[in-house]
Amino acid sequence: MMDSAAGEVQLLTRISILQESIRISKSSPKTFILIALTLVLPLCVAILTLTSFSLDPELDIIQVPDNVHTFGTWTKLVLLQFVFPIAIFVFSLLSTAAVVFTVASLYTFRNVSFINILPAIPRIFGRLFITFLFISILVILYQVVSFGCMVALSKFPNLVNNLALLVMAESFLSILFYGIHSYLFVIWHLASVISVLEPVYGFAAMKRSKELLKGRTWMAIEFGYDYLCVFLLIKTAFCYLVLRVQAKLLLALVDCLLLGVLVIVTSIGLLVQTVFYYACKSFHHQEIDNNALSQLLDGYLSDQYVPLISNIEMQELEI
Repeated sequence: MMDSAAGEVQLLTRISILQESIRISKSSPKTFILIALTLVLPLCVAILTLTSFSLDPELDIIQVPDNVHTFGTWTKLVLLQFVFPIAIFVFSLLSTAAVVFTVASLYTFRNVSFINILPAIPRIFGRLFITFLFISILVILYQVVSFGCMVALSKFPNLVNNLALLVMAESFLSILFYGIHSYLFVIWHLASVISVLEPVYGFAAMKRSKELLKGRTWMAIEFGYDYLCVFLLIKTAFCYLVLRVQAKLLLALVDCLLLGVLVIVTSIGLLVQTVFYYACKSFHHQEIDNNALSQLLDGYLSDQYVPLISNIEMQELEI
């Protein structure tokens, strides 16, 4: 049991974690609405716009060098390859920083407002960025190994000549590496929360995430699949509308509806991600010292900010 506002709720199931996340959103609706409008909304707009651009047949000329490249096409290519991916990355980290900090503030009984949390976001962003860099290195290594294994399969004549064995081998490796990818995905998301709520980030946050996930890994993966399924449904509907619907007014209205749904789902996903951290702490019987956590949060807001490395030790956050 946690000695915070969430302590009265046993976060043992996905339903209870989702219910707690919704309860938190209702405890400070104005703050979370402003976070959704200023940070989550631009993130979702970038995601759907990137999806829309990827369906543009004009961009196929990147495959045909002899075609004439118009200024508009080059602009779309730059947006597709650089601007929107960077926007998605930046707003994803900013949204995570804002939501995690706000939830922690509510759990430590602090006054919460959108204006009050703004100074903390840029400082948290740096820690999240470092954690992202470390997980990116792991993902790149995983992809290199995955590609190497697939190439190695083609070097075995017995496998290449036996279609059944080849399919079985490729299926096994695909399932194995997809499982590894899912595991890295949940480690990163929990490590992002840890990077905000504990005095560690980067590789140390990933190591800490791995420890907290013990006994809760499958639940974390299920949450990831839940969000992915809803996201794919929204993306599929959006792609269908872009390609099939000719009435611009109807297209605009339905796209706005899908955008609103995506904003809500993403906001709830960020809340679930944060509450899941508390659930993991509770599962391992690690109570959270609200005084130590409150001091850590004050460090992000202090005018004389000092990176949180040695002033609060990990042991102070656990019993």
